[in-house]
Amino acid sequence: MAGRVFLEGYMEVPPERLAAVTDALPAHIALTRAEPGCLAFDVTPSPDGRFRVSEIFSDQTAFDAHQARVQTSAWAEVTAGLPRHYTVRTER
Repeated sequence: MAGRVFLEGYMEVPPERLAAVTDALPAHIALTRAEPGCLAFDVTPSPDGRFRVSEIFSDQTAFDAHQARVQTSAWAEVTAGLPRHYTVRTER
């Protein structure tokens, strides 16, 4: 049985979209942390316009449910087209 799912990396946010992304972030964090199976979720802006992302979900099912929810969320609209550099790994 596969274990926890970890996502690490960053999203690049250009200066002209920084305010919109920053404004949408608290709701995105709250909704994600409330999801079943979310063990940890942090998004931290840095001065270089990168938003560092760290996620831990209890299993693949919980991670997949999160991914499905996010695709139709306000966060998806605000961050559409922004480059993401993520690594996902599953604990064995």
